[in-house]
Amino acid sequence: MQTLPKALALLANEGVAYLYPFFTTYRGDPLQIANRLHFSDKHTPMRYGVIRLNPLWSAGLTKPLTNPTRFDSKSMPKPNLGINSTLPKTGRGIAPMLDAEVISSLQNARIKNLVKLRNRRPRDRQKVFIAEGYRAISRALEKGSVPEEVYFSPDWFLGENEPTLLAEAKEKGATLFELTKIAFEKVAYRDRPEGILAVFNQWSHYLDELKLSNPPFLLIAESIEKPGNLGTILRSADAAGVDAVICCDPVTDLFNPNVVRSSTGVLFSMPTVMTSSLETIKWLTKNGIQTVATTPHTQTYHTEVDMTGPIAIVMGSEQFGLSETWLNACQKQARIPMAGQADSLNVAMATLVTLFEAVRQRNLAS
Repeated sequence: MQTLPKALALLANEGVAYLYPFFTTYRGDPLQIANRLHFSDKHTPMRYGVIRLNPLWSAGLTKPLTNPTRFDSKSMPKPNLGINSTLPKTGRGIAPMLDAEVISSLQNARIKNLVKLRNRRPRDRQKVFIAEGYRAISRALEKGSVPEEVYFSPDWFLGENEPTLLAEAKEKGATLFELTKIAFEKVAYRDRPEGILAVFNQWSHYLDELKLSNPPFLLIAESIEKPGNLGTILRSADAAGVDAVICCDPVTDLFNPNVVRSSTGVLFSMPTVMTSSLETIKWLTKNGIQTVATTPHTQTYHTEVDMTGPIAIVMGSEQFGLSETWLNACQKQARIPMAGQADSLNVAMATLVTLFEAVRQRNLAS
């Protein structure tokens, strides 16, 4: 396989090129000419197969490309199809290869439903959520989470690995849908879509099901308000190697698109429990796990608190910090030293600092 500019440059010098996107075939004839040519005006590399057959369709490319590493639709040599020549119509992009239904109408019921899934009530009613982007979906598949549906648009792809990911999702049981560029822009949550979006079933984890290390290492987040912070907290917890994240008295839901996005796919691998503070305190006491409350209202720095044993670090909400329930229940309190006027860090940043102090101590102890 060659990138399109290089492949065209090679064959243009010989006077003829045959192109088919992503191994598409036409009416069962092996490797004959397939879909419409599709070029990018933003110099995005795209994968095309190049074959040599008896002429079914000749592009008549006799003008070599002077700069094969950069191209656009205006600088490409124009194909000479002849008066009666046509390109076979097999659908858009890579849909035929993947046996994907093509959706172009913004009024399609699936398009409308994907837009609704940005909101919590439709998500909870259908017990599903959306994950967008190559990294999140690939990590989901790696961890055994198979989407129910995958929507894609090659016009938005950023790299060359998306077709492989789509084929893997299909092989594992996902239903694929190809969207036009405008249709995908309609359903995408990101400002700059990556051209791939999946619908997953929701799940639940429970305290008594958690698998704890020896000694246990947990993170508790009370009433986190901003989805982006919760997703970043999950990502930090994964990096620090905690056993699980326990979200107490949650304000935002775990499957908010911004939680999924900012977790960069960690959501699919980090055990996360949504429960109440009282239930969590009872469970911690039963399992002999001590708690460290992070608060600016103490004189003890986080580096001075022993976090080498069975421990749960407790972080409070962005606006109010920890509740009296947790401040009274925790055996230890700690604060991060602040040299400037601010008396606290963003909760996601404070979580990262505190977690990795615990990691430092535990590594030294072991």
